[in-house]
Amino acid sequence: MLDGCDKLTDNELVKRTLSKPDYFGCIVERYEKKLLRYILRLSAISSEDAEDVLQDVFLTVYKNLNDFDGDLKFSSWIYRITHNKVVSLWRKSKNRPAVFKNEDNLTLFDDIVDKENVLEELMEKDMIREVERVLKKMKREYAEVLVLKFLEDKSYTEISDILKKPMGTVATLINRAKKEFRGIVKEDGDIYRKNKKY
Repeated sequence: MLDGCDKLTDNELVKRTLSKPDYFGCIVERYEKKLLRYILRLSAISSEDAEDVLQDVFLTVYKNLNDFDGDLKFSSWIYRITHNKVVSLWRKSKNRPAVFKNEDNLTLFDDIVDKENVLEELMEKDMIREVERVLKKMKREYAEVLVLKFLEDKSYTEISDILKKPMGTVATLINRAKKEFRGIVKEDGDIYRKNKKY
């Protein structure tokens, strides 16, 4: 990475990259872990396949950097590109992970989306994997908004930019997604308890 990259804003990095392509490495360094995590959270693919998607994301970003509108937030733009790649994956394959089976986790799941700081709660309880499993069972549009809001810590404005939906729609989607999340958790818990009797 070039010296001083960490002191530059995203938009400054874009400007520098346009005149000196070596600076693109700084953009990659800044976003690769975040975007890889986002890809894995929204899709049921292997780490290797997620890396391939990530490479495709960065290739698309690099090719379209001239089209980036400097008045917008770069992070929303790069997440939107990543989101579009993940949506393509969803269309090609709808792999679903197995239902989680840890009954001890059910009480946390029951109220998890009502917490003020869901991410902090998840980290304290080491529940991210289980939550991600439930998210992968949800309707894609609902899983997307919950991942962006609670796991990627994006604001309503950023989610609106990433998904290209009005903020009112984003708020509605989040409310519906919370209900679906709760429903899946309850259903999984009921199935687990029934199977445990045999």
